[in-house]
Amino acid sequence: MMILRESIVMKIHYGTALGAVFLTVIHILMRMTQDFHESLQYENVIANYQMIGYAIMLELLLILISVHGFNGLRVILLEMRQGPTYEKAVTYGCIASMAILIAYGSRTIIMTSMGMV
Repeated sequence: MMILRESIVMKIHYGTALGAVFLTVIHILMRMTQDFHESLQYENVIANYQMIGYAIMLELLLILISVHGFNGLRVILLEMRQGPTYEKAVTYGCIASMAILIAYGSRTIIMTSMGMV
């Protein structure tokens, strides 16, 4: 696996932050179409997942926040200690954790949107 230059990784970090903020604003605006307590009722939450556009937006939000969050964790851990073995372990550990989180979140989104809940 090729490791990206740190400047490219940071550009990805900034891009995921901007994308996550944008999609979060859309998410909040969609929640504001109902009263807050109504938007959190089980039936309404399930109905949101069953709208394909909304489910895709949630998937994109999951990916953006996961990439951004685990990259931020990676940067914090690399500031605490250096060394080629440690840096590879942290990088691969964060990538694996991110992939697991995205896979589990995607499973949840897909199952809910298909009515398997």
